[in-house]
Amino acid sequence: MKAPINPLWVQLRVLLQLGLTCAVLHPSLNQCVQAADAATDRGAPGAGGMVPLILDLPKAAFVGTPPSDLQTNSYTEPYDPNKSRPPMLVPPGLKNIARGSKRTCSDTNATAEVLAKLTDEDKDAYDESIIFLRRGTQYVQMELGNPHELFAIVIWHAHNMLKVYHDVIVQVADDPDFKQSVHTLFNNDQDNTSGVGVGTDREYFETREGKLIDAKGIKARYIRFYSRGSTNGGLNEYTEIEVYGRPAR
Repeated sequence: MKAPINPLWVQLRVLLQLGLTCAVLHPSLNQCVQAADAATDRGAPGAGGMVPLILDLPKAAFVGTPPSDLQTNSYTEPYDPNKSRPPMLVPPGLKNIARGSKRTCSDTNATAEVLAKLTDEDKDAYDESIIFLRRGTQYVQMELGNPHELFAIVIWHAHNMLKVYHDVIVQVADDPDFKQSVHTLFNNDQDNTSGVGVGTDREYFETREGKLIDAKGIKARYIRFYSRGSTNGGLNEYTEIEVYGRPAR
């Protein structure tokens, strides 16, 4: 007497045969999967079509830890030389629109030639790469010509030594006087010393990575970058500013 045939086993055998057939007919199936994984690792569009923002970082200018006499605030981020910043995901095809911007400054001694160094792609930690603005709260302003969608902003003050810059504030607006549609993207002036508003962000140590700010696709025509000296002195220093975006739709 024959044992009864298990219907489940029949189904499994059929599926196994089909799987072997597919493997023969499509030997490159696994290769396609591996290629897709490799493309993702290289920065191909991931979930939602977003890609990692690739930045050209300068060389490190120092090693070690902050000196013991460096005075910081209670809301200063701890410095960890072994910690790398995770990549930011942005829409593909963005450009550094800061290069074509019109630059002005609250420091009237800063000429157009000086301000042009903000977007000359020279991020090295040398004095000739840095612009120096007067003491006190000062700002640099960029006009983008037309409204743009902004997704990422990177600021390099001066990373020639370990220092913390004060009252770092980034705002966007639709008019040059910053009276219409003003939005704050970053503000670590937690005691409102600069009078722009109380911030909730933390101060940070300046490094070769610069400060990366998520603009979240906000639309704007003008951008202002404030600061009020650093733990190294009262002068305001800038090396480079990059703004990644696209024309507003």
